[in-house]
Amino acid sequence: MSRAGVRREAPAIWRLLPAGSYAGRSSALLLRSATASKRAWLAFASGFFEPVFYLVAMGQGLGSLVGALPGPDGTPISYAAFIAPGLLAASAMNGAVFDSTFNVFFKLRYVRLYDAMLATPLGPVDVALGEIGWALVRGGLYALGFLAVMAGFGLLTSPWALLALPAALIVACAFAAVGMAATSYMRSWQDFDLVTLVILPMFLFSTTFYPLSVYPRWLQIVVEVLPLYHAVELMRGLTTGVVGPGLLGHLAYFLVMGAVGVVLAARRLDALLLR
Repeated sequence: MSRAGVRREAPAIWRLLPAGSYAGRSSALLLRSATASKRAWLAFASGFFEPVFYLVAMGQGLGSLVGALPGPDGTPISYAAFIAPGLLAASAMNGAVFDSTFNVFFKLRYVRLYDAMLATPLGPVDVALGEIGWALVRGGLYALGFLAVMAGFGLLTSPWALLALPAALIVACAFAAVGMAATSYMRSWQDFDLVTLVILPMFLFSTTFYPLSVYPRWLQIVVEVLPLYHAVELMRGLTTGVVGPGLLGHLAYFLVMGAVGVVLAARRLDALLLR
């Protein structure tokens, strides 16, 4: 079937992508990223330990002072069981955002890697999907490692927790797509202060460490808009076995966020590199 035929039958979102910019070779960039990471495996692995340290220090240490907190259905759960899903969501977010912002900016502005790639059969959509896919792999590996740590601490008490890994992959994909799209607007390394300005408050306020009820109503509304809040609630529901239709709403949030991010990132790469 011709590419034109595929595009006519594809969903509407496909028609939002730059015309003729997808060659179906995004796996080549994924393989290139995996090969390059062999030389930087220590930096790759270091991102796994940050949420583990938070879990040990706050869950096991501070948790003895805090006591139990209400879970998703109001049933009291230990402080460690409360913050662990939040740290799992933050782990997926951090792995994806780091790869799709700092690394992409270096390749885009300094190494000029994408200019060389676009001299091959790869198109801007291949580059966007390849980079987002690698960020997804990184975020997914962090999530898998953190789930193993949670299991070791006895914090996974429901079979629904098995779905936390694919949910973390969807979360990582959405953050990676939006992160790459935002990076295409960056002009210098100083602009990355804005990334920290967004990520850090979101990590602290998105019910990662405290229930939503501790905030005044106006701040609750702000928190409910943030993507990490929906990731935390999704993970907390799955790891505690409190599953309901509300989780589909959180999931839909990230499907829309990921689709918007992919389209925007592909169109920006097309504008930056081919026009």
